[in-house]
Amino acid sequence: MEILSSCKDSIASCIEQKSFAVAHLYSDEKPMDMHIHDCYEIYYSISGGKQFLIDNCFYNIFPGDIFFINQYESHHLTQIDSQVHERIIISIHPDFLKSLCTENTDLDACFQNRSMRSNHKVSLTTEEQKNFQYFIHKLSHIKGYGSDILERAAFLELMVFLNKRFHKNRIADTDKEISSNAQVDSILSYINQHIEEPLSLEQLSSHFFLSSSYLCRLFKSATGTTINKYITAKRISHAKELLAEGYTVSEASVKCGFNDYSNFFKAFTKATKVSPKKYAQFLAQ
Repeated sequence: MEILSSCKDSIASCIEQKSFAVAHLYSDEKPMDMHIHDCYEIYYSISGGKQFLIDNCFYNIFPGDIFFINQYESHHLTQIDSQVHERIIISIHPDFLKSLCTENTDLDACFQNRSMRSNHKVSLTTEEQKNFQYFIHKLSHIKGYGSDILERAAFLELMVFLNKRFHKNRIADTDKEISSNAQVDSILSYINQHIEEPLSLEQLSSHFFLSSSYLCRLFKSATGTTINKYITAKRISHAKELLAEGYTVSEASVKCGFNDYSNFFKAFTKATKVSPKKYAQFLAQ
């Protein structure tokens, strides 16, 4: 199969083909704000990078670290260092992965079965890194007759391997979230707990006894994004979950914290590239 060179191309291919796609990236694309997309993402770090913000969890990034991000989790790569930022991204259509699950083998587990601390990260050993890279190498060299079957077989092997490792990590429960700033952790937790309610910079400043300007600088320095962009990304993510659960567009708009439908429509369409109504219709197909 073709290994792509753009994360955006990987996501687009995954969604269009309703399958999976792999991208091997050696440099940074245009930096992205907090974002979500309609596919699962496996992020494997080879070199460079520094820190991930996934929902309200910070993670340090080291070579051999692998992250599992589902379609409702907003995320943002922050504090990139000066090293070459090499990584492998696997984009997976949720319905495709679910179709491969059996009664005894839930390949979806690594994206859904979180611990209470929402652990997204697994640090692979040297031997496990070799195993992961072997599967990527195997996929990249599959061509010709029977390639579709062989690609699926190799992908299944890879997902079984990753879920075993994810399950092992859950049992050990040793991967700690890193806290770069206790104040920012508190702010993130507060936003996530009150995402369905009206939230404003003034309200947050008052709640945490901080000036608006200091609060903005503190948050941007720690997360790499602004408070408003973070709140919007979280609300859009929540809206997508609500629509998937069967809520109407109007109900989702109110329940995810938007007090104005016009603002919800604009923000949702900008984030997902489709209107809320079309997104709901797509889910109903």
